Amino acid sequence: MVDQRATREWETTGRVDARVIEAVRAALAAETNSSTGTRSRLIRRVGKALDEAYGPGVAPLPGRTTFYKLIDTLSAGRHSFGSAVTRRQTANRPEAPFTPTLAARPGEQVQIDSTPMDVMVQLEDGITARADLTISVDVATRTICAAVLRPVGTKAVDAALLLARMLVPEPMRPGWADALAMSASSLPHEQLTDIDTRMRLAAAKPVIVPDTIVIDGGKVFISETFTRACERLGISVQRARPRTPTDKAVVEATFGSINTLWCQHLPAYTGSNTSRRGERVEAAAAWTLPELQELLDEWLVSGWQTRRHDSLRDPWFPKRSISPNEAYAGMVAAAGYLPVTLSGEDYLELLPVTWRGINDYGIRINYRTYDIDYRTRDGGDPLGPYRRQSSTVTAKKGLWEVHYDPYDLSQVFLRTPQGWLTLPWTHRAMVTGPFADFTWHQARQLVARRGGDDTDETAVARALDELLTRAENGPARDRVAARQVARTKAGAVGHRPPPPAVVEPVAVEPDRTAAAVIPFGIFDAAAEAEKWR
Repeated sequence: MVDQRATREWETTGRVDARVIEAVRAALAAETNSSTGTRSRLIRRVGKALDEAYGPGVAPLPGRTTFYKLIDTLSAGRHSFGSAVTRRQTANRPEAPFTPTLAARPGEQVQIDSTPMDVMVQLEDGITARADLTISVDVATRTICAAVLRPVGTKAVDAALLLARMLVPEPMRPGWADALAMSASSLPHEQLTDIDTRMRLAAAKPVIVPDTIVIDGGKVFISETFTRACERLGISVQRARPRTPTDKAVVEATFGSINTLWCQHLPAYTGSNTSRRGERVEAAAAWTLPELQELLDEWLVSGWQTRRHDSLRDPWFPKRSISPNEAYAGMVAAAGYLPVTLSGEDYLELLPVTWRGINDYGIRINYRTYDIDYRTRDGGDPLGPYRRQSSTVTAKKGLWEVHYDPYDLSQVFLRTPQGWLTLPWTHRAMVTGPFADFTWHQARQLVARRGGDDTDETAVARALDELLTRAENGPARDRVAARQVARTKAGAVGHRPPPPAVVEPVAVEPDRTAAAVIPFGIFDAAAEAEKWR
């Protein structure tokens, strides 16, 4: 007499044969890395798979309408017939429950990544291109420690110099409002200034020294240049698992926030994909790369560091969200702050390195010769004692350590037992402008296409000068050459970190503080501790 309809169990797949359900699930899983198709294609593949597995007509197929309902039920949340990118990202998501990345103090974990920015910028001579944005985000405070814009094709030296920029306070720039100064913010300005006098005239963005940096498998971050820079600065490197963006979800989400809060308000915004791009976006490009970098630096101080973040909560009032600056102010009181400063020698240490022998003609790198300029020898040859001699570094088979800047190959830096030697390119006088490694490669290709010897240094130097001159003054049809030159100049401008300095107040008018810049070396914690024993 009891009505059993309310307690009756039923399957979401209805009465469809279990073999059909299993085949549909296998076909949906195979769609993850395939191009998006329709449900009719999936039905055809399921039918063929059943015929191959059980024989023709053995496994009964449901009607077309029921088949469509079955597919919709089993594909819920998979995006099997939507965006292929969303489908792959959903498949890479870890299974719940999972613990989000947490950090209890500033610098405990910093995530770094690079991506093309959805804004067109102006390079030299009216050339427009997209820029690469590389950022580092502190997990504990959600502070964007540093952000660098470069022409598309970020190099390892850019990522290494990003580390150096993280250790330097953001200076106040001409034209910035007084409200952006650290002294006018929620940061503990006086306490930080007592420890690090560079903070006196700094903008309202904290300096966070990372303990661990999380990277992905990008060649920029796994390069020897970047890992050596981290080792030099005492930073541990933790690599994320392949194709697992959730291992560095904080920096991935930050890119989306920058796109929403800043990029879309700029002229020449391209949108996140071509379906959202307007017409003739390149014509609206108004900012050069250095100008856009200045604008980004100002927005990070005024728009990001002071904006409340949903993932940052007041520990006493969990319903109240706080800003990155407020989170840092609360954590630094418990964790403390230890300044690390860089000298000019440290900048050279962060540059890419190669190992070469020193011959009578100098040092040869990629068919370029570097030697002491005979016009500046004044009767002496600083490189003389090392010519045809082996280095003391036995691990490199007697070769010498040479550092170079890939954005300026007109000189290299040689480490000797007595210090650093700057060696200019012997053919530098033949070239009228700066050149990068990709510009040199383009010049060699130009010589080879003409039937010449692309290993002839003099011929390549002439082609390089012709390439730079034609790109600047020649016909507009040579867009490849113009783009190479524009990338060279844009990459060379401002890619070096600001010179490390101590800000020392000097006597001026009342209510005003000027600053004398005095460079100093790396903070030695052991030597400092000896002073207080």
